[in-house]
Amino acid sequence: MSNNINILQICSYYIGSKLYMELFSKLDEMSMEQTVFVPISDDKFKGANINYNMRNAKYIYSKDFTNLDRLIYYTKVDKIYKDCINKINLEEMKVIHAHSLFINGGVALRLKKEKGTDYIVEIQNTDINKFFKYMKHLKKIGIEILKYASKLVFYSPSYRDYIINRVAPINLKRELLDKSVVIPSGINDFWLNNIYKEKPKPKDNEINLIYVGSIDKNKNIDTTIEACKMLIEEGYKISYTVIGRIEDEKYRAIIDNNTFIQYVPHSPKEELITYIRNADIFIMPSKHETFGLVYAEAMSQGVPIIYTKGQGFDGQFEYGEVGYSVKYDSSEEIVNRTKDILNNYENISINCTSKVNKFSWDNIANEYIIIYKQLAKKM
Repeated sequence: MSNNINILQICSYYIGSKLYMELFSKLDEMSMEQTVFVPISDDKFKGANINYNMRNAKYIYSKDFTNLDRLIYYTKVDKIYKDCINKINLEEMKVIHAHSLFINGGVALRLKKEKGTDYIVEIQNTDINKFFKYMKHLKKIGIEILKYASKLVFYSPSYRDYIINRVAPINLKRELLDKSVVIPSGINDFWLNNIYKEKPKPKDNEINLIYVGSIDKNKNIDTTIEACKMLIEEGYKISYTVIGRIEDEKYRAIIDNNTFIQYVPHSPKEELITYIRNADIFIMPSKHETFGLVYAEAMSQGVPIIYTKGQGFDGQFEYGEVGYSVKYDSSEEIVNRTKDILNNYENISINCTSKVNKFSWDNIANEYIIIYKQLAKKM
């Protein structure tokens, strides 16, 4: 039976991440009607990441802009907006969920002004670390999108605090804060169905570190490698497993030149889980990170984590509860926080597995449904 609330999901980043499919699929399981509008620049992306088992969802892949349009903000938003109103019966839409601030939120703002449909908007890493930081000429429209939104969704308290403290005008701070909610991303049920609670304490002076993800400048394994060298100089036996695709070829030589690194190409989750279980600490000091699913995946296996201060995962838990935040470029901090974890390993590991259900898609979908229903009542 349907919830009888049709949600317009505007998601221009849909083809680049399966997270959205996970959320939309879970909402579908909970009988939420959805129209998923996916703006694309090339027809080859049509059908990407669709879950064909969904019963209450309609997908519209819309080639409404070109690669050149991506460079011209207002042109891109205008084209997506016009295509949206031509292909969707907006009278049937009760709520709009824009899955980024500037692009998807820009379309939602137009629809709000011209059709009156309320929208919620998610604030992404790109919104903060690209648009607000480097595209100063778009700050005004970004603030306008925030102002007219019914709810602002942040993946972490750190991103919420950045917007409220460093972006919002003084006269809007309270208003924006009052309608802000923190809803993290979720992890695949595979990890929650295979939680590992028998995590042994690392052997004395032996540490197995791990990283999983793209290998590029942003993910910043450089700082972790320097931390490994410092720990080796102090007498620790270090093994550092790096798993993922090499996106920047300079890292191939760096990996090859350090014998304590074990490199593994991209692995499916059924194999990845064993690598993570065999590790003692997961470290990912990304320069920028919207959320970082792999932190939560590591937690599910009882592996304490080291993550970046002020980025997407920071603030999900109390400092030291499941691991520690560090400055992305401080190998010294990584060394010190690694030692802190070792000194309280059993408690931190237990916290990881006992608190990881925070990232269950069931819980997250329910939070969104509550918001959708609240807004639909106003229509």
